[in-house]
Amino acid sequence: MARTIEEIQAEMHQIKQSEPALADLNSTSRTAIWRLWIYIVAFCAWTLEMLFDKHKAELTTELYQQSPHTARWYRNKALAFLYGFDLKTDSDVFDTENATLQEIEKAKLVKYAAIVESEDQSRLIVKIAGENQTGKLAPISDGQNGTENVKASFDHYMNEIRDAGVKLTIINYLPDLLKLNLTIKRDPLVLNENGVNILNGKEPVKEAIQAFMKELPFNGELSIQKLEEKILAAPGVLDLVSNNAQTAWIDAEVNTYGSYDNIYMSKIPVSGYFTVNFDNNDEPNTLSTINYV
Repeated sequence: MARTIEEIQAEMHQIKQSEPALADLNSTSRTAIWRLWIYIVAFCAWTLEMLFDKHKAELTTELYQQSPHTARWYRNKALAFLYGFDLKTDSDVFDTENATLQEIEKAKLVKYAAIVESEDQSRLIVKIAGENQTGKLAPISDGQNGTENVKASFDHYMNEIRDAGVKLTIINYLPDLLKLNLTIKRDPLVLNENGVNILNGKEPVKEAIQAFMKELPFNGELSIQKLEEKILAAPGVLDLVSNNAQTAWIDAEVNTYGSYDNIYMSKIPVSGYFTVNFDNNDEPNTLSTINYV
């Protein structure tokens, strides 16, 4: 960024004061020849710096317009979405000039995002999620059941800022269902026959599984081995057998969960995140089971 003429002059005056050979140039008159020369040189330096700034801005604009953007750029733009705000003219940046910080933060409804290149098509898959009132990952609202159609606004925004020719698929699904079937060898001094900690009444195996889900990055790969290591570290767990691990995700054509598939070693969630159900008897087909021996 170009310095002001005054800043350049001040720096030149400091250099002049430190040079003994220039000690005789001590006139305090504003029209002293040496002061006028400092001004002329400072003006020339300022003009040159302004030209450099203009050239840099033109070059940045040229590169921005010609170069395709990276997956990281698309992810950052997805997270930068502001519901209810408009973009600046011919820009991919939202106009927040008259908004408060509180209004801007409230409009940031996309909390998580990941970009994946399609393996069989020339397109980018944009996975997103927001948060519900309890702070858990959830889809942004899509207009169903009387909710605001934030998803439609987000789709329009991404289509506005995407590079020409780049096709996008926006995934805003409910979490993938993870169904586990575990056999836990318990320490009877610590856990009762139901896996409850005798001292504090907690269920350390379930807590370990839920903690692992929270630690898993958005669109991160779930490793069955690492999940088992997390469970084995729980109080009262002596050993375990993972009898089966299955997952199901939303079928986009019918907007409901499809059939379960077995997980071999690891799995990246289609929606970007998982949920594990232990207690919801309304959906018995989704329940994970833990047997204690």
